[in-house]
Amino acid sequence: MSNLYWESFRTFFKIGMFTLGGGYAMIPIIEEEVVNRHKWVSKEEMLDLIAIAQSCPGVFAINISIFVGYKLNKVRGAVMTALGTALPSFLIILAIAMFFHQFEDNRVIAAMFRGIRPAVVALIAVPTFNLAKSAKLNWFTVWIPVVSALLIWLMGVSPIWIIIIAATGGFLWGKFFDLKGKASGARGRVES
Repeated sequence: MSNLYWESFRTFFKIGMFTLGGGYAMIPIIEEEVVNRHKWVSKEEMLDLIAIAQSCPGVFAINISIFVGYKLNKVRGAVMTALGTALPSFLIILAIAMFFHQFEDNRVIAAMFRGIRPAVVALIAVPTFNLAKSAKLNWFTVWIPVVSALLIWLMGVSPIWIIIIAATGGFLWGKFFDLKGKASGARGRVES
């Protein structure tokens, strides 16, 4: 087995082992390891991977690890990174299932879980703001995620409909500006 297989497995095992709060809380750690440290993908590719991983069924962290692993070493790389991401959670849940009934009424354990909750919120908030900055959200476009969140939260609209509407709107918006850019470019050539 090549060194890259082991390195990618070890990297995603570490990500899976030391991240609390699920897939979205893993984004800054995945970005640090995959983009900044190992340079396996670029920052722009990472944004694309996050968008694709969010829209695919399944666990977010596993999805993103599969995409990175596949880019590195095709199917074998995807298997290694997926195993690296899933194995720590599996082992931790197995240990908790075996021993949790002994600790479920322990006040210290309950206090630890209460203390972890605000940290998890921060771990999710930081990548959200970083993604907004990387996606070039501004005062003109910030209404899109705000309205989407309100539709899901207050009106119970399915996130699937939000994704479909946003994708269609983005496609049409891109077509409009591409046509406008091509039209103005053509006009400039005719006028000169």
